[in-house]
Amino acid sequence: MNAATTSISFKRITYIVIAVVVLLAMKMLWPFYSVPTGSRGVVTQFGRIVGIENEGLAVLLPWQQLAIFSIRAEQANIDNAGGSTSDTQPVSVSLTVRYSIMTDKVVEVYEKYSHNGDLSSYVQTATQEVFKAVTARYSAPDLIAQRAVVSADINAALQTKLALYGAQVINIDMRNFEFSESYMHAINDKVTQEQLRLAAENRLKTVESEQKQKVAVAEAEASAVRARADGDAYASLKVATAQAEALKIQNAALAQNKDVLELRRIEVERVKAERWNGQLPQNVYAGAPIPFFNVGH
Repeated sequence: MNAATTSISFKRITYIVIAVVVLLAMKMLWPFYSVPTGSRGVVTQFGRIVGIENEGLAVLLPWQQLAIFSIRAEQANIDNAGGSTSDTQPVSVSLTVRYSIMTDKVVEVYEKYSHNGDLSSYVQTATQEVFKAVTARYSAPDLIAQRAVVSADINAALQTKLALYGAQVINIDMRNFEFSESYMHAINDKVTQEQLRLAAENRLKTVESEQKQKVAVAEAEASAVRARADGDAYASLKVATAQAEALKIQNAALAQNKDVLELRRIEVERVKAERWNGQLPQNVYAGAPIPFFNVGH
């Protein structure tokens, strides 16, 4: 290898070294940084927090560093959180807690708990403690019957608990409560008995309703019979009253004019004469009257 070739190789290596040094210098001295949406930039200087950058462009000094800290909604899954009811029934539940870091607590959280905003381990522990405390205030039946109230109590208690870590609860998804197998059998038996009782009550109400309908129909029919009887009695009374009144009038007329009776007798005799066939009775008994042989006095 001649001197010219050696000189060219040396220059090439020198250029490469210079380029690498320049790139390293630019990287070290580059002052422009970007903070993504839903995050905050924690600016540190020799390990000490000196500022918080909002979303967007951030300009730093060469000796400063930027850590991206998330304030987006995060999620913590708590499987089989365990507790005990006030009537000493073991109970468990699975929850999903969505939370976020409060923007005014970024420095505190960064210094004490997390450099990126992930507090899932703290949320899981806090949720377990809260669930135990809340379920201990309810009996097993109340825990099931007042699920919405229990959920609200857990939410309120967890809000207070997570505030100590600089976080806030967005919402809690709580699945069904799970009890011991023996207790679940007891609940199922109780539900079955309750359903049978309600069915029996419904059947009894149906029978009572049918009986009431029959009584109502019978009472209506009896009322109709009484009404008809009253009507017939009233009609008979009216007829009897009319007949009595007629007799009264006739008697009064006869009392005033006795010839009327004689006229009626003569009318009767006339009718008999018109109907007589002209034959005398073959047998005449002692004391029996002989028609049309009466001799007037």
